[in-house]
Amino acid sequence: MNIIACVKQVPDTETQIRIAPDGKSIVTEGIKWVVNPYDEFGIEEALRTKEKFGGQVTVIGLGPKRVTEALRTALAMGADKAIHISDDALEGSDSLTVAKALAAVIKDMEYDIIFTGQRGIDDDMAMVNVALAELLGIPHVSLAIKLEYSDDQKSIKVHRPVEGQTVVVESPLPALVTCQKGLNEPRYASLPGIMKAKKKPLETKTLADLGMDPSQVGEAASKLKVLQLSPPPERKPGKIIEGETPEEKAAKLAKLLIEEAKVI
Repeated sequence: MNIIACVKQVPDTETQIRIAPDGKSIVTEGIKWVVNPYDEFGIEEALRTKEKFGGQVTVIGLGPKRVTEALRTALAMGADKAIHISDDALEGSDSLTVAKALAAVIKDMEYDIIFTGQRGIDDDMAMVNVALAELLGIPHVSLAIKLEYSDDQKSIKVHRPVEGQTVVVESPLPALVTCQKGLNEPRYASLPGIMKAKKKPLETKTLADLGMDPSQVGEAASKLKVLQLSPPPERKPGKIIEGETPEEKAAKLAKLLIEEAKVI
């Protein structure tokens, strides 16, 4: 099978996020960047599909030069080749433009299935995946927690959670599947895998290579505008209940819950 996994690079969840002086973006200097955790499930599922049916796994990512680090991570995990979409004009592009750029690469490729994360943990939009499927004219099934391929590898059954239950959706292939926690446990890149990744092909494509007009991408062409970013309100400091005995502390706590917190 020919398998594609889309990869996004995002700030590490433990990184301190600071708002830039323009009030509409974040300070990117000093940030630790990682593979989007949901995309890791997609990469792992792509590798497992290859191990089961044979074929090759291609990972595709979009963004500045640093995105090659995320692609190399996927190659070290076991992907066969990578494509990096990189062009200064893409800076500030919205989800739809990103999907268009990905589609411009994928439309000329042979593929049986595409895996993506169910959303990016940075913007938390969950839009690129469904837009990509629509642009490619293929079905998509979101929030996969289990996959079953038909014997002829022409269709797939996707198990997805819904309000405490599980619904099974069957789709013909090719299709796009968005992945989430519970589908698998992503593997770590081994030392031999890291060494092999350095020699695996990583192709860079620009807007000119994709036949895309620079005036139709970037912040100026974005249909989604960020007007302002603001940090969450600071939490009030907690209170320590003093007292000589547990009974005294409990009485004081109950009084605070009734008179100040007003939760009982």
